[in-house]
Amino acid sequence: MTGFLAGLCVAVLPLLTAGFWLGRRTARPESLGGLGTPVEHATFETLHTASLAAPPLRAGLTEETARRSARRLRTLLGTDALCLTDHENLLVWDGVGGHHRDEILERLAGPLDSGRGEAFRLHCETPDCPVRWAVITPLTVDDRVHGTLVACAPRESAVLVRAAGEVARWVSVQLELADLDRSRTRLIEAEIRALRAQISPHFIFNSLAVIASFVRTDPERARELLLEFADFTRYSFRRHGDFTTLADELHAIDHYLALVRARFGDRLTVTLQIAPEVLPVTLPFLCLQPLVENAVKHGLEGKTGTCHIQITAQDAGAEALVVIEDDGAGMDPALLRRILAGELSPSGGIGLSNVDDRLRQVYGDDHGLVIETAAGAGMKITARLPKYQPGVHQAARLATD
Repeated sequence: MTGFLAGLCVAVLPLLTAGFWLGRRTARPESLGGLGTPVEHATFETLHTASLAAPPLRAGLTEETARRSARRLRTLLGTDALCLTDHENLLVWDGVGGHHRDEILERLAGPLDSGRGEAFRLHCETPDCPVRWAVITPLTVDDRVHGTLVACAPRESAVLVRAAGEVARWVSVQLELADLDRSRTRLIEAEIRALRAQISPHFIFNSLAVIASFVRTDPERARELLLEFADFTRYSFRRHGDFTTLADELHAIDHYLALVRARFGDRLTVTLQIAPEVLPVTLPFLCLQPLVENAVKHGLEGKTGTCHIQITAQDAGAEALVVIEDDGAGMDPALLRRILAGELSPSGGIGLSNVDDRLRQVYGDDHGLVIETAAGAGMKITARLPKYQPGVHQAARLATD
């Protein structure tokens, strides 16, 4: 899907170049600034203008994004005026002839309903008005019309009709990418809700049972565990933000392990080695706790003796390297691959695949979990977390617009 959209963008932009920009540059030659031939100069300027118009549109079609992209879209077409609309409202008018707004709005119904463009003469009683014709082109995403792009010019032009159609297709691609971004965000949120639902039933029941066992014999211990339980559940079910810091995630893990130790006693030992400089690193919410829970489960089940879990977080240049290792029963690698691929979902398996999927979605496939295991050999899980905060680069680029 993404490859198709990228290919469509590449195919559209040369058409824009061969149209208005080449004609205008041929008619009005100017310094090429060392960029080569007029065609090469026109290509560069078109691509540069399109690259500036794209970021706002990637946030969807709103008054703000329309305002920030309209001027550059009008530059691409070389028209006297351009406007963007949704189904009911004119979001922005860039250029001259703003008194034609109402007339444009009255003509939207046909293109919005049919999904086909329309060119028509504008009725104007102002003698020196520079716009006399308009071209309405629908903006579609997944065969649904989201709005329109309207280009206004002094005279009827078949070239303008075609160029407006190409620009509208390019804008539609940006809006489709925005829709995909929103879908990915909703998917991540759904996965977090699924992970919370998985954690809550078994862990809450076991924790409350342990706390209840101390109520009569050691009330102070019961009180401490109840506070640990409250802090952990408060963190796990918080509703603000999809990301957290490594420090907060480790703090929640500490609460979780306090409750687990109360249940298993001396059978479980945990060693932590955390480099202070990686504590502020940002990572997806509830990303490490399921890995520790997996280590507890597979470290203790099928064993009568003790289990040791080691958690390390090291500074690795541009990344934080987090390793969670246990000396438990381990797992057949073939079975693990099926769990991560979603083919199997045994108890405790959903957490691993959930975390692996979210890391890949946020940071790319190169940052999925690395798991080393074998039957009877324990398990070692490594996560590489980039030190940058997600969204910083995109926000900074938009802020410079």
